[in-house]
Amino acid sequence: MPLARIGIGANLGDPVATIRRAIAALERLGRVVACSSLYRTKAWGVEDQADFINAAALLETELEPRELLHGLQAIELELGRTPTFRWGPRAIDLDILAYADRRVDEPDLIVPHRELGRRAFALVPLAEIDPTYEEALRALPEAEIEEVRRVSA
Repeated sequence: MPLARIGIGANLGDPVATIRRAIAALERLGRVVACSSLYRTKAWGVEDQADFINAAALLETELEPRELLHGLQAIELELGRTPTFRWGPRAIDLDILAYADRRVDEPDLIVPHRELGRRAFALVPLAEIDPTYEEALRALPEAEIEEVRRVSA
């Protein structure tokens, strides 16, 4: 069964609780085989907003990437995501970081995620549960990696 790598983030409301609910909801789309710790990170892109809580999950799924995207978007809506602006605050954000060894390049779906290799907030949790991403993580500046702090909650 294909293994999807899902990035999870939130910075509105109670992000920790929302992320936990999102992880539970992922079970409707397949089987969560691993989930990272939670991490606190500064907002990326638009920095004048609350810190984000981030995590990653490995999801075995029979859904094709496009179907998975629709399933993730449905969970986001269910958990209170409303449209904002690019890199703006979010009640929840679920991204397909990678999907097995597949590549998808469509206007609204690019897999693997085009910015994954540049974002410590995604790579730190992902490398925690998938060692194949440790090399990509080591390629980032140490200062960026150190800014991603594990949440004790």
